[in-house]
Amino acid sequence: MNEQHHHIVKSLDEEQNALRDNLLRMGQLAATQLDAALDAVTRRDDAAARTIITTDETIDALEQQINHDVIRLIQRGPLAGDLRVILAALRVASDIERIGDYAANIAKRSMVLNQAPPLPLTRGLDALGRMAARQLRDVMAAYQARDGETAQRVRAQDAELDMLYTGLFRELLTYMMEDPRAITACTHLLFMAKNLERVGDHATNIAENVWFLLHGDALLPPREKRDDSHAAAS
Repeated sequence: MNEQHHHIVKSLDEEQNALRDNLLRMGQLAATQLDAALDAVTRRDDAAARTIITTDETIDALEQQINHDVIRLIQRGPLAGDLRVILAALRVASDIERIGDYAANIAKRSMVLNQAPPLPLTRGLDALGRMAARQLRDVMAAYQARDGETAQRVRAQDAELDMLYTGLFRELLTYMMEDPRAITACTHLLFMAKNLERVGDHATNIAENVWFLLHGDALLPPREKRDDSHAAAS
């Protein structure tokens, strides 16, 4: 009986490790997709953008595999601690999948932007995107290491990302008012910037799931938000 119990525990550990490894692969791929999308915008590279759009299917397939693995693990009746690991994995996979979608959306809009003259404001978009990709990489490292301190630092940094987004939002609005010919291109940039701001929100969600892994349902400290884009538009 003890040997059988040992075998079951070992099997559960192996399946949880496989779940973690797939999540880490998803996170790395999503961060790479973000970097590639930003490069495609800067280089005005339609071929690279198409590759990003196609690669998004790989992230979707990984999420489906994780969902399948989670269902199998839940059916085995995990203990409370194991259940936290499983539920967190399900949530993190969903957040990463959305980040992959945002990278693909940026790639799609970049192809439309390439039909118009280049805008200098894409440099601000690149800075915003690099910060968002760094947040994703940092929080996935925190997830892998079960590092609550790093996860909370990423969560707090989302306010900085919000400020950068708001600054770019204001700059784009000003540019559109000064040159109506740029309205269409700037509108695409606004949507791309919003996608990147949302990447930060999903990185924050992942950070909160690291907290959940470590502390269960214990309350998180309050988080500052600095997205003033609605005020800037009024």
